[in-house]
Parts: sequence; C-alpha cells; structure tokens
Amino acid sequence: MKIHLWDHNLKVRLLGEGLFNLLFWMYFPFITVYFSETLGQSMAGLLMTVPPIFSLIGSLLGGALTDRLGRRPVMLIGASFQTLMFVLFALSSSAWIDYIAFIGIGLGKAIYSPASNAMVADLVPEQNRRQVFATFTTANNIGAVLGPALGAVFFFHYRQALLWTCAVILFLYFVAIYFIVQETLPPSSQRLKDRSLITRVFKEQWKGYGLIFRDKVFLVYILAGIFALIPIMQLDLYLPVYVTSHVPTQALFTWHDVSFVLSSKEIYGWLVGFNGLLFVLFILPVTHWFQHWKERNVFILSALLSGLGTFFVGLNNNIWFLFLVTIVFTFGEMVRSPVSQSFISNYAPEHARGQYMGVDSMQYTIGKFLAPLTVFLSTWVPPMGIFSLILIMAVISIALYMCLFKLYVKQPGV
Repeated sequence: MKIHLWDHNLKVRLLGEGLFNLLFWMYFPFITVYFSETLGQSMAGLLMTVPPIFSLIGSLLGGALTDRLGRRPVMLIGASFQTLMFVLFALSSSAWIDYIAFIGIGLGKAIYSPASNAMVADLVPEQNRRQVFATFTTANNIGAVLGPALGAVFFFHYRQALLWTCAVILFLYFVAIYFIVQETLPPSSQRLKDRSLITRVFKEQWKGYGLIFRDKVFLVYILAGIFALIPIMQLDLYLPVYVTSHVPTQALFTWHDVSFVLSSKEIYGWLVGFNGLLFVLFILPVTHWFQHWKERNVFILSALLSGLGTFFVGLNNNIWFLFLVTIVFTFGEMVRSPVSQSFISNYAPEHARGQYMGVDSMQYTIGKFLAPLTVFLSTWVPPMGIFSLILIMAVISIALYMCLFKLYVKQPGV
C-alpha cells in the first residue's frame, strides 16, 4: 500500500511522529545514564521501574477513552500532556523534578498510543497493516540514526534547548491533529458512545477489561511479549550503563597517523544510531521478506535473535564486535515490530479495538517495569551474570510463544 494512497490522517501522523522522534532519540537513550550520574546507579535502577506503572495506567485509560470519546480526542489529550511535561522538564533545576517530568512524558505517550494504533487499524485493510505499521516504524526510527550521536553532545551540554525544541514540535503536532486529523471511530463503537453517560463509562470499561483479562490466548500473548521485550529494552537501560562503564575509549578507525577516537559515551551513541540506521534501511524489506511467515515463527525468531544478540555484547568490548552484535539484536527487534502490531489489530474485535490496544501495551509497560532491574542488579552481579539473565528471559518467551499458538489454533478468534 503506497503512501500516496494513504488516508490524510495517516500522512499527518507519519510526518508529526517522525519529526518528534528525531528529537526524542536525542535525549531518551541517555536518561538512565543521566539519573545514574545525578541520583546514583542503584537509585536510578529502582526509579526506572516506576514510570512503567504510570504508563500502564495511561494505556488502560487511553484504551478505554479511545473506544468512548474517539481516537482524535485521546490523541489530543496525550499530545498536550506531553507538551506540558517537556516544558516542566525544560524549566526544572532539580533532578527529582526532571524525574517527575519524565514520568509525565511517558504517561502522555501511553494515553496517546492506543488511539494512534487503533486509528491505523480503522483505516487500513487487514492485508496491508504489516506494511503500514512497518512504514511508521521506519519514520519513527529515522531520528534514531542521528539522534543518539547528536544527543551525546546536546543532552549533556544543551539540555534545556533540546527540551524546549521537543515541546515546540509537540505543540505544533497538537495543532495539526486539532485542525487536520478527523475522527475514525467505527460505527459499532459510535453507538456505544452516543448512548453512554460519562459517569457510566469507567464502570463499563472496567467490565470490558475484565472480559479481556479472562481471554487466555490474549493473556499468554501478553506474558510472552513481556519476556521477549526485556532483552530488547536493554538497549536503553543496561547497555548504556555497561558500555559507559566497561567499554574503553578506542579508535573507530585509523588511517596512517590519523585516528578517529570515540569515548565510551560516544561509542554508545554510535551503537544506538547504528540500531536506528538498520531500522530505517531494512524494516520495510524485512517486513516484505517475512510477510508469508507464520506469526508464530516470526515471534520465536525475534526472541532468539534479541536474546542471543544482547548476550553476545558481554563477550567482547571491541567496537566493531559491538557493531556486529547490534545487527543481531536489532534484527530480532525489527522482525517483531510490525507483526506484533498487526497481530493485535487482527485479533481484537472492532468495537473493543481501543481497549485491546490499551491492554496490548501492558507487555511494554510491564516489560519496562521489570527491565530496569538489570541496572539495579548490576551493582552486585557481574556483567555476564546480567547478560545470562537476559538470555534466560528470551528462552522463556520462546516457550510461551509456542504455547500461545497451540492455544490460538484451537481458538482462532475471541
């Protein structure tokens, strides 16, 4: 499905989210390092387990409101809240206020995401969803190419200017949503919206979530996703701590008497940038290569590559070896991304699509809650112990995905 054939709602979102993510990747990869330096490594590891709790609340709330208020209003709420939190972050002179603002940014993004994904499912036929989700992933990762390399300088030396720029871009995106984006709520959900009182919404939505949580297939899918995402999330959690602490300053290349030397922080920035470059170059081809693969095999391959790739990071601190293993765990993340989004889009019933999208994000929020424990444990456990634990999480995920698709064959729908 070519971009010029897309609905204008999707085109606006593709541009807006792409611009914001260009700036997002200039600060997000370094947030764990920042809090480790200002508040201590152990404290940072504990503190990074808290934002996912608020993100979980935001996802459930956003999913509930998405099926009642509509996609567009919830996206406006999420974008405006993130804008305010970036302003607070930019004005702050305290690491604790920075932390509160960081939590708020995650909360706003969590409210926004179910409505955003539901809008794609509303507008795109089932057979084209993998490709469309892959295109959004490409746009979101274009910023990941240059962002981390630039962020290694701008975040630590020009943080306020960077945060103000994020706030302005998000505000402009809010304006674009308000004036250009149109509602896509399906008729089945629209009827529920018309006859429901606001005071009854949360009670009814709670009952709806109760039904979802009794869906055994869906719960196994969420649990498998949690264990699969723990290795993937280490790129922004344990890997920056490990690289800045255990990878020495070294030359990227030497030409005669000239050497291009990178510090440990710069090496990490280059690795994250390389991760983003791989996404930009290969997410669409990879989606095409695996379009005929069964979802079961794609999920298992993803968990295997991300687990092994992250484990291999601890085997050698040479920069070129680190680039090599980055390819391995990046492809693990890459093959998973569009398939996971299309799986839930196809599995969720139309009238409860927002709720399922909200609960689907639980695997990310719970994963983000558990993944920072590697930073906390790194105070006492040596690096190979941490990397072995990460690999074990991937193996558990593979076993759960095998179980999932045995159940899913017997129960192909909700």
